[in-house]
Amino acid sequence: MAASDSDDPRPPCSHLQSDVGTTDDSLAHMVEDGARFGDIYRVQTPGRPSDTWVVADPESIKRVLVSNHRNYTIGRGLDRVRLLVGDGIIVSEGEVWKRQHRMMQPMFQRSRVERFGELIVDINRRRLPAWAEKAASGEMLNVTRETSESALEVVLRATLGADFDWLLSDLGANPFAMLTEESGRDLRFAFRFRQLGKHIEAVICRREAAPTSDDVGDGDGDWLAMMMAARDRSDGSAMSHRELIDEVMSIIVAGHETTAAVLNSVWYLLSQHPAIEARLHAEVDATELPDLGLKTIESLRYTNQVVLEALRLYPPVWLLTRRCVHADRLAGYDAAAGTNVFMSPYVVQRDPRHWPDPDAFRPDRFDAGADSAAHRFAFIPFSAGPRHCVGETFATYEMAIHIYHAARKFRLRCLQSGPMEMEARINLRTREDVLMRVERRA
Repeated sequence: MAASDSDDPRPPCSHLQSDVGTTDDSLAHMVEDGARFGDIYRVQTPGRPSDTWVVADPESIKRVLVSNHRNYTIGRGLDRVRLLVGDGIIVSEGEVWKRQHRMMQPMFQRSRVERFGELIVDINRRRLPAWAEKAASGEMLNVTRETSESALEVVLRATLGADFDWLLSDLGANPFAMLTEESGRDLRFAFRFRQLGKHIEAVICRREAAPTSDDVGDGDGDWLAMMMAARDRSDGSAMSHRELIDEVMSIIVAGHETTAAVLNSVWYLLSQHPAIEARLHAEVDATELPDLGLKTIESLRYTNQVVLEALRLYPPVWLLTRRCVHADRLAGYDAAAGTNVFMSPYVVQRDPRHWPDPDAFRPDRFDAGADSAAHRFAFIPFSAGPRHCVGETFATYEMAIHIYHAARKFRLRCLQSGPMEMEARINLRTREDVLMRVERRA
Protein backbone atom coordinates (compact mmCIF):
# COMPACT_ATOMS: atom_id res chain seq x y z
CA MET A 1 0.00 0.00 0.00
CA ALA A 2 1.61 3.27 -1.13
CA ALA A 3 0.89 6.66 0.35
CA SER A 4 -0.63 7.82 -2.93
CA ASP A 5 -3.19 4.98 -2.81
CA SER A 6 -5.04 6.53 0.11
CA ASP A 7 -6.26 9.90 1.29
CA ASP A 8 -4.65 9.15 4.65
CA PRO A 9 -1.03 10.39 4.59
CA ARG A 10 -0.16 7.86 7.27
CA PRO A 11 0.71 4.17 6.84
CA PRO A 12 -1.89 1.42 7.36
CA CYS A 13 -3.11 0.87 10.90
CA SER A 14 -2.99 -2.52 12.61
CA HIS A 15 -5.81 -1.53 14.99
CA LEU A 16 -3.89 -3.25 17.77
CA GLN A 17 -5.47 -1.89 20.94
CA SER A 18 -2.55 -2.42 23.29
CA ASP A 19 0.49 -0.54 24.47
CA VAL A 20 2.88 -2.05 21.92
CA GLY A 21 6.45 -2.29 23.12
CA THR A 22 5.61 -2.73 26.79
CA THR A 23 3.47 -5.87 26.84
CA ASP A 24 4.84 -9.41 26.87
CA ASP A 25 3.26 -10.18 23.50
CA SER A 26 4.60 -7.07 21.75
CA LEU A 27 7.24 -8.85 19.68
CA ALA A 28 4.82 -11.56 18.58
CA HIS A 29 2.40 -8.84 17.43
CA MET A 30 5.17 -7.05 15.54
CA VAL A 31 6.12 -10.23 13.69
CA GLU A 32 2.48 -11.03 12.86
CA ASP A 33 1.49 -7.50 11.87
CA GLY A 34 4.67 -6.99 9.88
CA ALA A 35 3.79 -10.00 7.76
CA ARG A 36 0.30 -8.57 7.24
CA PHE A 37 0.91 -4.84 6.78
CA GLY A 38 4.46 -4.66 5.49
CA ASP A 39 7.54 -2.89 6.77
CA ILE A 40 5.78 0.24 8.00
CA TYR A 41 2.44 0.47 9.81
CA ARG A 42 0.98 2.29 12.77
CA VAL A 43 -0.60 1.29 16.04
CA GLN A 44 -3.26 3.27 17.86
CA THR A 45 -3.15 2.91 21.62
CA PRO A 46 -6.05 4.16 23.72
CA GLY A 47 -5.12 7.07 25.93
CA ARG A 48 -2.05 8.05 23.90
CA PRO A 49 -2.19 11.33 21.95
CA SER A 50 -0.01 10.13 19.06
CA ASP A 51 0.33 6.98 17.01
CA THR A 52 3.21 4.58 17.20
CA TRP A 53 4.77 3.66 13.87
CA VAL A 54 6.47 0.28 13.59
CA VAL A 55 9.19 0.47 10.96
CA ALA A 56 11.19 -2.37 9.41
CA ASP A 57 12.20 -0.62 6.19
CA PRO A 58 16.03 -0.30 6.22
CA GLU A 59 16.00 3.04 4.41
CA SER A 60 13.58 4.49 6.95
CA ILE A 61 15.64 3.03 9.79
CA LYS A 62 18.69 4.72 8.30
CA ARG A 63 16.84 8.03 8.16
CA VAL A 64 15.70 7.82 11.78
CA LEU A 65 19.00 6.63 13.25
CA VAL A 66 21.52 8.37 11.00
CA SER A 67 20.67 10.79 8.20
CA ASN A 68 17.97 12.72 10.10
CA HIS A 69 18.85 11.66 13.65
CA ARG A 70 18.76 15.24 14.97
CA ASN A 71 15.00 15.21 14.45
CA TYR A 72 14.57 12.26 16.83
CA THR A 73 14.86 11.83 20.57
CA ILE A 74 14.68 8.68 22.68
CA GLY A 75 11.19 7.28 22.33
CA ARG A 76 8.63 5.60 24.50
CA GLY A 77 9.46 2.24 26.06
CA LEU A 78 12.65 3.03 27.97
CA ASP A 79 10.94 3.93 31.23
CA ARG A 80 11.84 0.58 32.78
CA VAL A 81 15.48 0.99 31.76
CA ARG A 82 15.57 4.49 33.27
CA LEU A 83 14.37 3.04 36.56
CA LEU A 84 17.46 0.82 36.59
CA VAL A 85 20.16 3.20 35.36
CA GLY A 86 18.93 6.69 36.19
CA ASP A 87 20.12 9.23 33.63
CA GLY A 88 22.94 7.11 32.24
CA ILE A 89 24.11 7.18 28.64
CA ILE A 90 21.57 4.53 27.58
CA VAL A 91 18.59 6.79 28.23
CA SER A 92 19.90 10.35 28.59
CA GLU A 93 19.16 12.91 25.90
CA GLY A 94 20.18 16.29 24.55
CA GLU A 95 23.18 18.08 26.00
CA VAL A 96 23.42 15.63 28.91
CA TRP A 97 23.85 12.71 26.50
CA LYS A 98 26.31 14.63 24.28
CA ARG A 99 28.50 15.50 27.27
CA GLN A 100 28.50 11.98 28.68
CA HIS A 101 29.12 10.45 25.26
CA ARG A 102 32.12 12.74 24.64
CA MET A 103 33.62 11.80 27.98
CA MET A 104 32.98 8.06 27.76
CA GLN A 105 33.69 7.27 24.11
CA PRO A 106 37.49 7.19 24.55
CA MET A 107 37.07 4.38 27.12
CA PHE A 108 36.02 2.04 24.32
CA GLN A 109 38.77 2.78 21.82
CA ARG A 110 40.40 -0.38 20.50
CA SER A 111 43.69 0.22 22.30
CA ARG A 112 41.90 0.49 25.62
CA VAL A 113 39.51 -2.38 24.98
CA GLU A 114 42.27 -4.88 24.33
CA ARG A 115 43.90 -4.00 27.65
CA PHE A 116 41.12 -6.08 29.21
CA GLY A 117 41.97 -9.20 27.20
CA GLU A 118 44.03 -10.76 29.98
CA LEU A 119 41.24 -10.10 32.48
CA ILE A 120 38.64 -11.79 30.26
CA VAL A 121 40.89 -14.80 29.68
CA ASP A 122 41.63 -15.15 33.40
CA ILE A 123 37.94 -15.14 34.32
CA ASN A 124 37.14 -17.79 31.72
CA ARG A 125 40.04 -20.01 32.76
CA ARG A 126 38.97 -19.85 36.40
CA ARG A 127 35.41 -20.84 35.54
CA LEU A 128 36.13 -23.72 33.16
CA PRO A 129 37.23 -26.26 35.83
CA ALA A 130 33.61 -26.30 37.00
CA TRP A 131 32.66 -27.39 33.47
CA ALA A 132 35.14 -30.28 33.76
CA GLU A 133 33.58 -31.33 37.06
CA LYS A 134 30.14 -31.41 35.50
CA ALA A 135 31.45 -33.39 32.55
CA ALA A 136 32.87 -35.97 34.95
CA SER A 137 29.79 -36.17 37.17
CA GLY A 138 27.16 -35.98 34.45
CA GLU A 139 25.53 -33.00 36.16
CA MET A 140 23.83 -30.58 33.80
CA LEU A 141 25.33 -27.14 33.26
CA ASN A 142 22.91 -24.24 33.56
CA VAL A 143 24.27 -22.38 30.54
CA THR A 144 22.03 -19.39 31.09
CA ARG A 145 23.30 -18.94 34.65
CA GLU A 146 26.92 -19.68 33.67
CA THR A 147 27.07 -17.13 30.87
CA SER A 148 25.30 -14.59 33.08
CA GLU A 149 27.72 -15.03 35.98
CA SER A 150 30.74 -14.94 33.69
CA ALA A 151 29.62 -11.79 31.87
CA LEU A 152 28.74 -10.11 35.16
CA GLU A 153 32.17 -10.78 36.63
CA VAL A 154 33.85 -9.44 33.49
CA VAL A 155 31.90 -6.18 33.52
CA LEU A 156 32.31 -5.68 37.29
CA ARG A 157 36.06 -6.24 37.24
CA ALA A 158 36.50 -4.12 34.11
CA THR A 159 34.51 -1.32 35.76
CA LEU A 160 35.72 -1.46 39.37
CA GLY A 161 39.09 -3.19 39.13
CA ALA A 162 40.57 -4.17 42.51
CA ASP A 163 37.73 -2.39 44.28
CA PHE A 164 35.43 -5.22 43.26
CA ASP A 165 37.43 -7.51 45.57
CA TRP A 166 37.25 -4.84 48.26
CA LEU A 167 33.45 -4.82 47.95
CA LEU A 168 33.34 -8.62 48.16
CA SER A 169 35.47 -8.56 51.28
CA ASP A 170 33.64 -5.66 52.89
CA LEU A 171 30.14 -6.99 52.20
CA GLY A 172 30.86 -10.71 52.34
CA ALA A 173 29.08 -11.27 49.01
CA ASN A 174 28.64 -9.79 45.55
CA PRO A 175 25.90 -7.16 45.90
CA PHE A 176 25.26 -7.30 42.16
CA ALA A 177 24.56 -11.04 42.14
CA MET A 178 20.85 -10.24 42.03
CA LEU A 179 21.32 -9.65 38.29
CA THR A 180 22.06 -13.34 37.79
CA GLU A 181 19.90 -14.76 40.57
CA GLU A 182 16.62 -13.00 39.79
CA SER A 183 14.88 -13.13 36.44
CA GLY A 184 12.20 -10.52 37.14
CA ARG A 185 12.70 -6.92 36.10
CA ASP A 186 9.72 -5.31 37.80
CA LEU A 187 9.48 -2.13 39.88
CA ARG A 188 10.56 -3.95 43.02
CA PHE A 189 13.70 -5.23 41.28
CA ALA A 190 14.46 -1.79 39.86
CA PHE A 191 14.17 -0.18 43.31
CA ARG A 192 16.50 -2.76 44.87
CA PHE A 193 19.00 -2.44 42.04
CA ARG A 194 19.10 1.34 42.35
CA GLN A 195 20.00 0.93 46.03
CA LEU A 196 23.26 -0.65 44.87
CA GLY A 197 24.39 2.80 43.79
CA LYS A 198 25.51 3.39 47.39
CA HIS A 199 28.25 0.77 46.89
CA ILE A 200 29.47 2.54 43.76
CA GLU A 201 29.58 5.82 45.68
CA ALA A 202 31.56 4.12 48.45
CA VAL A 203 34.16 3.08 45.86
CA ILE A 204 34.26 6.60 44.40
CA CYS A 205 34.79 8.14 47.84
CA ARG A 206 37.45 5.57 48.67
CA ARG A 207 39.37 6.46 45.53
CA GLU A 208 39.05 10.18 46.12
CA ALA A 209 40.38 9.74 49.65
CA ALA A 210 43.37 7.66 48.58
CA PRO A 211 43.91 8.06 44.83
CA THR A 212 46.23 5.68 42.99
CA SER A 213 48.26 6.44 39.88
CA ASP A 214 45.43 5.01 37.75
CA ASP A 215 42.91 7.34 39.39
CA VAL A 216 44.88 10.53 38.79
CA GLY A 217 46.83 9.61 35.68
CA ASP A 218 45.73 9.34 32.06
CA GLY A 219 42.71 7.21 32.88
CA ASP A 220 44.10 3.92 31.61
CA GLY A 221 42.92 1.91 34.60
CA ASP A 222 39.48 0.37 34.93
CA TRP A 223 36.41 2.07 33.48
CA LEU A 224 35.54 3.89 36.68
CA ALA A 225 39.07 5.30 36.82
CA MET A 226 38.73 6.45 33.21
CA MET A 227 35.42 8.16 33.95
CA MET A 228 36.78 9.84 37.08
CA ALA A 229 39.77 11.10 35.09
CA ALA A 230 37.67 12.28 32.12
CA ARG A 231 37.09 15.97 31.62
CA ASP A 232 34.57 17.69 29.38
CA ARG A 233 36.61 19.35 26.67
CA SER A 234 34.19 22.29 26.50
CA ASP A 235 34.58 23.44 30.11
CA GLY A 236 37.03 21.07 31.81
CA SER A 237 34.44 19.76 34.24
CA ALA A 238 34.45 16.24 35.68
CA MET A 239 31.50 13.94 36.20
CA SER A 240 29.62 14.39 39.45
CA HIS A 241 29.11 11.47 41.81
CA ARG A 242 25.53 11.13 40.57
CA GLU A 243 26.70 11.01 36.95
CA LEU A 244 29.41 8.48 37.75
CA ILE A 245 26.95 6.23 39.58
CA ASP A 246 24.41 6.37 36.74
CA GLU A 247 27.06 5.55 34.14
CA VAL A 248 28.49 2.68 36.18
CA MET A 249 25.01 1.25 36.62
CA SER A 250 24.41 1.65 32.87
CA ILE A 251 27.62 -0.18 32.02
CA ILE A 252 26.81 -3.01 34.41
CA VAL A 253 23.30 -3.52 33.05
CA ALA A 254 24.15 -3.11 29.36
CA GLY A 255 27.49 -4.90 29.51
CA HIS A 256 26.19 -7.89 31.42
CA GLU A 257 22.74 -8.88 30.22
CA THR A 258 23.28 -8.43 26.49
CA THR A 259 26.57 -10.35 26.32
CA ALA A 260 25.21 -13.15 28.50
CA ALA A 261 22.11 -13.49 26.30
CA VAL A 262 24.15 -13.79 23.10
CA LEU A 263 26.50 -16.43 24.57
CA ASN A 264 23.48 -18.35 25.83
CA SER A 265 22.14 -18.35 22.26
CA VAL A 266 25.50 -19.31 20.77
CA TRP A 267 25.87 -22.46 22.86
CA TYR A 268 22.31 -23.53 22.17
CA LEU A 269 22.58 -22.93 18.43
CA LEU A 270 25.89 -24.81 18.21
CA SER A 271 24.35 -27.78 20.00
CA GLN A 272 21.58 -27.90 17.38
CA HIS A 273 23.91 -27.68 14.37
CA PRO A 274 26.72 -30.28 14.59
CA ALA A 275 28.30 -29.34 11.25
CA ILE A 276 28.65 -25.71 12.28
CA GLU A 277 29.95 -26.75 15.69
CA ALA A 278 32.53 -29.01 14.03
CA ARG A 279 33.72 -26.18 11.81
CA LEU A 280 34.10 -23.87 14.82
CA HIS A 281 36.01 -26.59 16.69
CA ALA A 282 38.33 -27.02 13.71
CA GLU A 283 39.11 -23.31 13.75
CA VAL A 284 39.81 -23.01 17.48
CA ASP A 285 41.83 -26.26 17.48
CA ALA A 286 44.02 -24.99 14.65
CA THR A 287 44.62 -21.58 16.23
CA GLU A 288 47.20 -20.91 18.91
CA LEU A 289 46.78 -17.31 19.92
CA PRO A 290 50.15 -15.54 20.10
CA ASP A 291 48.65 -12.64 22.03
CA LEU A 292 45.33 -11.27 23.23
CA GLY A 293 45.11 -8.31 20.89
CA LEU A 294 41.92 -7.46 19.08
CA LYS A 295 43.38 -8.26 15.68
CA THR A 296 44.36 -11.71 16.92
CA ILE A 297 40.92 -12.45 18.32
CA GLU A 298 39.31 -11.06 15.18
CA SER A 299 41.41 -13.53 13.15
CA LEU A 300 39.07 -16.21 14.49
CA ARG A 301 36.99 -15.61 11.42
CA TYR A 302 34.38 -18.33 11.76
CA THR A 303 34.02 -17.86 15.51
CA ASN A 304 33.12 -14.23 14.94
CA GLN A 305 30.68 -15.20 12.17
CA VAL A 306 28.93 -17.49 14.66
CA VAL A 307 28.59 -14.55 17.08
CA LEU A 308 27.19 -12.28 14.37
CA GLU A 309 24.65 -14.88 13.26
CA ALA A 310 23.51 -15.43 16.85
CA LEU A 311 23.11 -11.66 17.15
CA ARG A 312 21.04 -11.66 13.97
CA LEU A 313 18.67 -14.37 15.15
CA TYR A 314 18.42 -13.35 18.80
CA PRO A 315 19.39 -9.68 19.26
CA PRO A 316 19.23 -8.93 23.02
CA VAL A 317 18.18 -5.35 22.26
CA TRP A 318 15.08 -6.33 20.31
CA LEU A 319 13.49 -2.87 20.20
CA LEU A 320 14.79 0.62 19.40
CA THR A 321 12.48 3.57 19.97
CA ARG A 322 12.58 7.17 18.82
CA ARG A 323 10.17 10.12 18.77
CA CYS A 324 9.85 12.78 16.05
CA VAL A 325 10.69 16.27 17.24
CA HIS A 326 9.39 17.83 14.00
CA ALA A 327 7.30 16.31 11.25
CA ASP A 328 9.16 13.92 8.97
CA ARG A 329 8.48 11.70 5.98
CA LEU A 330 9.18 7.98 6.19
CA ALA A 331 8.72 5.54 3.31
CA GLY A 332 6.47 8.05 1.56
CA TYR A 333 4.26 8.70 4.61
CA ASP A 334 3.96 11.87 6.68
CA ALA A 335 4.95 11.40 10.32
CA ALA A 336 3.63 14.18 12.55
CA ALA A 337 5.70 15.73 15.29
CA GLY A 338 5.47 13.57 18.39
CA THR A 339 5.09 10.31 16.47
CA ASN A 340 6.78 7.40 18.20
CA VAL A 341 8.85 5.23 15.87
CA PHE A 342 9.59 1.64 16.89
CA MET A 343 12.26 -0.37 15.08
CA SER A 344 12.83 -4.01 15.97
CA PRO A 345 16.22 -5.52 15.13
CA TYR A 346 14.60 -8.93 15.59
CA VAL A 347 12.01 -8.24 12.89
CA VAL A 348 14.26 -6.61 10.29
CA GLN A 349 17.03 -9.16 10.84
CA ARG A 350 14.62 -11.98 9.98
CA ASP A 351 13.10 -10.30 6.94
CA PRO A 352 13.34 -12.73 3.97
CA ARG A 353 13.81 -9.82 1.58
CA HIS A 354 17.22 -9.21 3.12
CA TRP A 355 18.05 -12.64 4.55
CA PRO A 356 17.39 -15.79 2.51
CA ASP A 357 16.03 -18.59 4.70
CA PRO A 358 15.90 -16.04 7.54
CA ASP A 359 15.18 -18.40 10.44
CA ALA A 360 18.10 -20.70 9.66
CA PHE A 361 21.38 -20.53 11.58
CA ARG A 362 23.94 -19.88 8.84
CA PRO A 363 27.12 -18.12 10.00
CA ASP A 364 28.43 -18.08 6.42
CA ARG A 365 26.10 -15.14 5.79
CA PHE A 366 28.78 -13.04 7.47
CA ASP A 367 31.73 -14.41 5.56
CA ALA A 368 32.71 -10.85 4.67
CA GLY A 369 31.83 -9.47 8.10
CA ALA A 370 28.82 -7.53 9.35
CA ASP A 371 28.74 -5.46 6.15
CA SER A 372 27.73 -8.52 4.14
CA ALA A 373 24.05 -7.92 4.88
CA ALA A 374 21.93 -7.13 1.83
CA HIS A 375 21.31 -3.71 3.33
CA ARG A 376 23.50 -2.12 5.98
CA PHE A 377 20.46 -1.20 8.06
CA ALA A 378 18.96 -4.68 7.95
CA PHE A 379 21.50 -5.63 10.66
CA ILE A 380 21.30 -3.33 13.67
CA PRO A 381 21.91 -5.39 16.85
CA PHE A 382 23.98 -2.52 18.30
CA SER A 383 21.76 0.21 16.82
CA ALA A 384 23.41 2.71 14.46
CA GLY A 385 24.32 6.35 14.09
CA PRO A 386 25.39 8.62 16.96
CA ARG A 387 23.67 6.38 19.53
CA HIS A 388 25.37 3.26 18.24
CA CYS A 389 26.43 1.14 21.23
CA VAL A 390 29.88 2.32 22.34
CA GLY A 391 30.57 -1.10 23.88
CA GLU A 392 30.21 -3.17 20.68
CA THR A 393 33.93 -3.84 20.25
CA PHE A 394 34.35 -4.86 23.88
CA ALA A 395 31.30 -7.15 23.75
CA THR A 396 32.37 -9.01 20.61
CA TYR A 397 35.93 -9.27 21.96
CA GLU A 398 34.67 -10.77 25.22
CA MET A 399 32.36 -13.23 23.46
CA ALA A 400 35.00 -14.49 21.04
CA ILE A 401 37.52 -15.04 23.87
CA HIS A 402 34.92 -16.98 25.88
CA ILE A 403 33.96 -19.21 22.94
CA TYR A 404 37.59 -19.84 21.98
CA HIS A 405 38.68 -21.04 25.41
CA ALA A 406 35.54 -23.07 26.18
CA ALA A 407 35.19 -24.71 22.75
CA ARG A 408 38.79 -25.94 22.75
CA LYS A 409 38.00 -28.13 25.76
CA PHE A 410 34.28 -28.83 25.74
CA ARG A 411 31.16 -29.35 23.70
CA LEU A 412 27.68 -28.80 25.07
CA ARG A 413 24.71 -31.05 24.37
CA CYS A 414 21.11 -29.95 24.86
CA LEU A 415 18.33 -32.47 25.44
CA GLN A 416 15.68 -30.26 23.84
CA SER A 417 15.55 -29.42 20.15
CA GLY A 418 13.97 -26.80 17.95
CA PRO A 419 13.95 -23.02 18.35
CA MET A 420 14.45 -21.55 21.79
CA GLU A 421 11.37 -20.12 23.46
CA MET A 422 12.10 -16.44 24.01
CA GLU A 423 10.57 -13.61 26.00
CA ALA A 424 10.91 -9.99 24.92
CA ARG A 425 10.97 -7.65 27.89
CA ILE A 426 13.73 -5.15 28.58
CA ASN A 427 16.00 -7.54 26.65
CA LEU A 428 15.30 -10.58 24.53
CA ARG A 429 16.18 -13.72 26.48
CA THR A 430 15.17 -17.34 26.86
CA ARG A 431 11.95 -17.91 28.76
CA GLU A 432 13.54 -20.76 30.72
CA ASP A 433 17.16 -21.42 31.66
CA VAL A 434 19.01 -23.55 29.12
CA LEU A 435 20.40 -26.75 30.70
CA MET A 436 23.05 -28.68 28.79
CA ARG A 437 25.27 -31.71 29.24
CA VAL A 438 29.01 -30.99 29.20
CA GLU A 439 31.32 -33.30 27.24
CA ARG A 440 35.08 -33.11 27.28
CA ARG A 441 36.60 -33.04 23.85
CA ALA A 442 39.34 -35.56 23.13
